Amino acid sequence: MDDTTETGTPEHLSPDAERERRWRLAVGADGAQSSALSSEDRRLSAALNALYGDGEDKGQDSRKRRGGLGRSAPRVAEWMGDIRSFFPQQVVQIIQKDAFERLDLKQMLMEPEFLKAIEADVNLVADLISLRNVMPSKTKDLARGLIADIVAKLIERLERKTAEAIRGALDKSRRTNRPRQRDIDWRRTIQANLRHYQPEHKTVVPEKLVGFMRKQRRLVDLDEVVLCVDQSGSMASSVVYASIFAAVMASLPVVKTKLVCFDTAIVDLTDDLADPVEVLFGVQLGGGTDINQAVAYCTDRIERPTKSHLILITDLYEGGTGKEMLRRLAALVRSGVNVIVLLALTDQGRPAYDASMAGLVAGLGVPVFTCTPDLFPEVMAAALRRDDIVAFLAGADIKVVQADE
Repeated sequence: MDDTTETGTPEHLSPDAERERRWRLAVGADGAQSSALSSEDRRLSAALNALYGDGEDKGQDSRKRRGGLGRSAPRVAEWMGDIRSFFPQQVVQIIQKDAFERLDLKQMLMEPEFLKAIEADVNLVADLISLRNVMPSKTKDLARGLIADIVAKLIERLERKTAEAIRGALDKSRRTNRPRQRDIDWRRTIQANLRHYQPEHKTVVPEKLVGFMRKQRRLVDLDEVVLCVDQSGSMASSVVYASIFAAVMASLPVVKTKLVCFDTAIVDLTDDLADPVEVLFGVQLGGGTDINQAVAYCTDRIERPTKSHLILITDLYEGGTGKEMLRRLAALVRSGVNVIVLLALTDQGRPAYDASMAGLVAGLGVPVFTCTPDLFPEVMAAALRRDDIVAFLAGADIKVVQADE
């Protein structure tokens, strides 16, 4: 066994030898047999060269760098195992994304061996959804189980925060001496119990609690949230997150939640919200975009405009009638609907979007911005309170699109 550290770096290398090692790793395959590289280093070099090395096919454009993993699912699974052993999860996901783009590994998603080896994330869910109709039955069952695992992890991450942010707005005009812990008004509680101050402990021991009484809301009084989500290919991760949030919100008795996905067709998934995995399998990723048609569909299903919130999640690249879409959005705003446009709901960087259309939508008085999944519950809570969303976002250091002059 080579004398190496846990990271595969040889111990006791001189500075010159360490520089050579790093150079050989950067160069790739030609240096893979160098004595400066340990066995772990050579595995790392081979794993990266498989994806990023120069192609050997003479028919390829020599300017294109391309490796190869062959068409064998076990070979790809072994390669993914090596990548996971060398890099942290975030880097693995970047390499995995590069592999999809460079080597057309989407075909490999139909192989059970590959699905067992791959690092699961939101982007993988989108890829599996887009391929579900061409998967063999055995692979489809495995894909559904993998999606269910990812969804469960995302719900665990997001559900509590969403529930706490949205569940029953507090009625601060009414008070109770038996509040729930999160409804305690600590300032008034301390004020009411100052006579119970304990000098030896330097604290107040409250004899009674003062808190806010929750609103008792009837079904007909509930705010209605319509998540209208662009399911064109560029919005894949947003669709996954929006579907999960819709399922979480639908489980809360304090709001009525609807989920509508669209490209050039419209899929109303509201009736499936009890099962987020079923919701995702109802999504049709890809295709064009007709935002105007989707806004028209949602408008027809809004019963009480002043109690309704339309969250339109789209990059605003309109394939339908842009002027008509703007007219519909303006009419919704005038009727009292709280309209918000999210250009993306994603953990990743700044998305591409139609800047001209975004400026026109912002000119209607509609907040237009990008949102991370972790911030979304707070955005929804602010929307339900009818807070000034632009001011709220400024406090969170989130930039909004400015209206066109």
